[in-house]
Amino acid sequence: MKWIVPLAASLVFAGAAIAQDAPAASQPAIPGYITASLAAPSRGDDVYEDSRREIANIMAFSEVKAGDTVLELVPGSGYWSKVFSSIVGPMGKVYLAVPTPMEKYSEATKSLPATLSNTELLMQPADALSAPTPVDVVFTSQNYHDYPLAFMGPTDPAVLNKAVFDMLNPGGVYIVIDHAAQDGSGLRDADGLHRIDPVLVRQQVEAAGFEFVGESEVLRNPVDDRTLSVFNDEIRGYTDQFIYKFRKPAQ
Repeated sequence: MKWIVPLAASLVFAGAAIAQDAPAASQPAIPGYITASLAAPSRGDDVYEDSRREIANIMAFSEVKAGDTVLELVPGSGYWSKVFSSIVGPMGKVYLAVPTPMEKYSEATKSLPATLSNTELLMQPADALSAPTPVDVVFTSQNYHDYPLAFMGPTDPAVLNKAVFDMLNPGGVYIVIDHAAQDGSGLRDADGLHRIDPVLVRQQVEAAGFEFVGESEVLRNPVDDRTLSVFNDEIRGYTDQFIYKFRKPAQ
């Protein structure tokens, strides 16, 4: 995987500089339409996860609104999908993108279009992500670190990020949430701990042409020293996670 080498090496020199100019984006107020969407009875037991997962703040950070087209990468249970669907409404669309190596984890995703009429399932090779129409928001939570792993091909993150860039409308937003690895670790812990160095993620996404907007810190947890697997009972559900927002330039 030759594409890993220059990026990993550059972490030593670029990490400190990026950390210094990576501002925490001001957390926007929660619009009423997001609050209303979170209160939808159709969400069922999902509501019990809202405080821990900070869904209201993250939806506001993503800038999603009525009429938007969203692509969610690896939706899993549909926790985020249901809220995106409610927010964009009947004039919007939510594409549920499942890479074929993730199909066995996506049975719940496959059932969502039956109850969420403005959603559409996209089953695609990991290295061939696309959308039928241009989109306004691309969202991925806890999946970015998987792309360089063997079971995903591996797929060069540059391929993923270019695909996202190409499908977004000018000014569109790309949200990446993932479990933070130790500073300077690059891809070292992507397989064993299911974590990735935030500095590397920012480098990779900016290399695709995106502008870095900022970070929401609502899922940061300083108690997590980033040395345990995300599935370890001591930290599961409360890992230190970064939430980065990137924007495709308007011109």
